[in-house]
Amino acid sequence: MTEAADSTDFVQLLDQAGRRVEHPTFAYAGTDADIAASLRDMVLARRIDTEATALQRKGELGLWPPLLGQEAAQIGSARATREPDLIIPSYREHGVAWCWGIDPVDLLGTFRGTAMVDWPSRPDGFHLYAFVIGTQTLHAVGMAMALQRDGLVGNDDPSANGAAVVYFGDGATSQGDVNEAFIFAASYAAPVVFFCQNNQYAISEPIALQSRIPLYRRASGFGFPGVRVDGNDVLAVQAVTEWAIEHARSGKGPVLIEAYTYRMGAHTTSDDPTKYRRAEEEEQWRAKDPIERVKTYLLGTGAIDQAWLDALAVESEQLAERLRAGCAALPEPLLSEQWQHAYAEMPDLLVRQRAEYLAYEASFLEEAK
Repeated sequence: MTEAADSTDFVQLLDQAGRRVEHPTFAYAGTDADIAASLRDMVLARRIDTEATALQRKGELGLWPPLLGQEAAQIGSARATREPDLIIPSYREHGVAWCWGIDPVDLLGTFRGTAMVDWPSRPDGFHLYAFVIGTQTLHAVGMAMALQRDGLVGNDDPSANGAAVVYFGDGATSQGDVNEAFIFAASYAAPVVFFCQNNQYAISEPIALQSRIPLYRRASGFGFPGVRVDGNDVLAVQAVTEWAIEHARSGKGPVLIEAYTYRMGAHTTSDDPTKYRRAEEEEQWRAKDPIERVKTYLLGTGAIDQAWLDALAVESEQLAERLRAGCAALPEPLLSEQWQHAYAEMPDLLVRQRAEYLAYEASFLEEAK
């Protein structure tokens, strides 16, 4: 855990005590009001996560992958993006989804078993959750190459340029898919930012068993830049991601960001982290809490006060209430509706197949009469 703190390549702009620090290459360009907006997003993302975890424990969800401890990595990176960027998540990016306007109730359907996904990947730009480890990196490179071919990269007008940002964990870097994605991205100078949330554990295996070098240094072997950032520092994450995305949007090719963070909770709600890590380790990382350091900073500058925090607590509770009610109200899926989710325009074969199914279903109703 000291490796990152001692590295000169470790980007940090707000330390764990809530003090602003300088970095020779990266700087945060926002105001204290912008930081307060990021704090709000982190607090609400954590509440979404906490409430969903509680819903799973109550039997309302079958499974939930917590983001606890990774709020800064997700919110900082998400706030660096904009349309026409494309966001390709894994299955833990609830905070990124929040920033991109995805209703958190829609996230629950996948884990309740009432839907595969309940948000359109077009036109929102926030694509579907990926549950097979690492596959989404290849999808992201393909989407990035499509942006190139659509003329949305390297234009004189920066607002006309986009990039793909793909999220994955440290465990995914051991998958062949991720390394193949690196090769294709480098070969075609694809405008993709590989955003690795190194939360120290691939389920139960520590990062030391996966890589003998820091993950960000792998990028150099494929011929593109890599940066390691304090993943619990929302300012640094946003600054580094803004640089990386601009690098990609302008046509200079891919970037790998290693957000050095920690999964405070379980890998998923079916996991028991006490079996493979010590409480002392968790305590050390709890002192680096991404929300508390921002709160300390903003209270110190006077940008927020207790009344502001109290209002946020009320908003957080209202969001939790909406999640609880929304989860219970999620409609049971109908098989007759599933055909429409396969293609944007249903081909004739599926039109006929659906008609045959509806006739088959109706036959039971006729027999019942």
